[in-house]
Amino acid sequence: MSQLKFTETHEWLRFDDDGTVVVGITGYAQEQLGDLVYVELPQIGRELAQGADAVVIESVKAAADIKFPLDGTVTEINAALVDAPGKVNEDPMGAGWFFRLKPSRPGQEAGLMDEAAYEKFVQGL
Repeated sequence: MSQLKFTETHEWLRFDDDGTVVVGITGYAQEQLGDLVYVELPQIGRELAQGADAVVIESVKAAADIKFPLDGTVTEINAALVDAPGKVNEDPMGAGWFFRLKPSRPGQEAGLMDEAAYEKFVQGL
């Protein structure tokens, strides 16, 4: 069964049974950014440390970086976003995912929020 976690920088992480993690941005984040017009995804095989810039996104309002939420290696990207970045606005928690990674440091996810904690965090903003 997949497990969802969230970061304070508004990324969501879905921990799948195969040991990989799917990463995207929350509905709150895409609402703040507005309509996305450009997405630059990381290279498959790229190893990144937690907190490193992983994805560059541009919207009609702003440009932003999506951070790597855990140490790991990119195993898959959502190439459909290159031609259709609006998928993130349409379905940020589904078809608008950015990349899949294989975590390299077990236990890092302990510092992430569950859905209830994230909702409380967003209400305080």
